[in-house]
Amino acid sequence: MVAEHIPGAVEAILLVAEEPLPPELLAELVGSTPFEVEELCADLAEQYAAQGRGFTLKRVAGGYRFQTAAEQTPYVERYVLEGQSSRLSAAALETLAVVAYKQPVSRNQIAAIRGVNVDGVVRTLQVRGYIDEVARDPGPGQAVLYGTTGAFCERMGIDSVSELLPLGEFFPTSDVVEALERGLRVVPDDESLDDDDTPFSEAGDAEAT
Repeated sequence: MVAEHIPGAVEAILLVAEEPLPPELLAELVGSTPFEVEELCADLAEQYAAQGRGFTLKRVAGGYRFQTAAEQTPYVERYVLEGQSSRLSAAALETLAVVAYKQPVSRNQIAAIRGVNVDGVVRTLQVRGYIDEVARDPGPGQAVLYGTTGAFCERMGIDSVSELLPLGEFFPTSDVVEALERGLRVVPDDESLDDDDTPFSEAGDAEAT
C-alpha cells in the first residue's frame, strides 16, 4: 500500500518540474518503487479526469508531467498564442516529419525527399531542440544522422516515436490510386474514337459534299 505522503509528494514535485520525470526518479525522491509510482500516477490521472479538472497527469517522453486537458485546448491556445509569431514554418514542419518517420536520416536524404535545400531548416529545428545528431553514417563521408529528441515527444504528447500514427493511414487505398490514374491518363487522339465513329468536323464535310 502506498504511504499517505507519497501522492502529495509526487504532485508537488511534478508541479515544479520543468520536464517529464521518469518513474525511477520519482520513486527515489519519494521513497517508493517505480511500479508503485506508475500505479499512483495512473490513479491520479483517472481522478483528475473523473473530476473534470482542467489538467491531467500524462506519461510523455519516458516520464510523467502535468498538462492541460485536451478539451481545454482552445482556451489555452488563445492565451499562449496571442501575439506570438514563433510557430514553426510549413517547411520546418515538413522537415520535422521526415526526420520523425525516417530517423536516423542525413541532411542529403531529407533534401532528396523534400526536393529542396534543408540546411537552414535543420539548424532551426536543432536550435528549437526538436532534433539532434544521433549517429554517423558508416558509409563514405560519414554524414551526420539526425533523429528526434525528448523535447519533440514532449511537445507531441507521446511517450516515444513508436506512438506516432502509421504513415499508411495518410495514403489513399489502391482503389483510389487506380481511379486517379484512370482519370489522369491521357488517351491518344486516334484511340479516343471507335472505328465506326466519325469526328464532327469530318461528318460536316461529308454532308457538304
